[in-house]
Amino acid sequence: MTVTEPSNLPSPTTGPQAGRVVSVQVSGEHGFSKPAIERVLLVEGVGVEGDAHAGVTVQHLSRVAADPSQPNLRQVHLIHAELFDRLAAAGYSLVPGDLGENVTTRGIDLLALPVGTRLTVGEAVVTLTGLRNPCQQINDFRPGLLKQVLRRRDDGEVERLAGVMGIVSRGGTIRPGDAIDVALPDPPHLPLARV
Repeated sequence: MTVTEPSNLPSPTTGPQAGRVVSVQVSGEHGFSKPAIERVLLVEGVGVEGDAHAGVTVQHLSRVAADPSQPNLRQVHLIHAELFDRLAAAGYSLVPGDLGENVTTRGIDLLALPVGTRLTVGEAVVTLTGLRNPCQQINDFRPGLLKQVLRRRDDGEVERLAGVMGIVSRGGTIRPGDAIDVALPDPPHLPLARV
């Protein structure tokens, strides 16, 4: 498995991890950023209640235009707060929700987790489906930011650092401060790819 960014976080291959929810966000509009709120309700098989991207089939506008019958593998978007720390060191001051995520975490190397990892977050369970594919909207939000979250390594492989996507496998409420437990799928582990 390839770890996509240097980290001092526990490796997902060494055993269970535990992290925390830093912030939760929702927006009923197809905009870019999402405001932080007190709690979100995840609905099994649908996504975050009240969010524009919730649905059994795809809700991201570009994917709807391509094929509206596709299953929605992007019901929940999670970003690790450690990314914001790294971006701050590069001169980009961001807060949770700025990049459009529903759940901001700390203490888990989300990008290193394999497909099918189950995150128990508060009362809910989110099963990871893949990586967010950063797009030009990130540069529209902050010029130059796309190069910070979508870059090419020395070996030519593209790194996507703007978080992970998942589906809701068990509904429930998530609040800031909630613990996050990680359960890896049975091997073989497949690295997350863009969805």
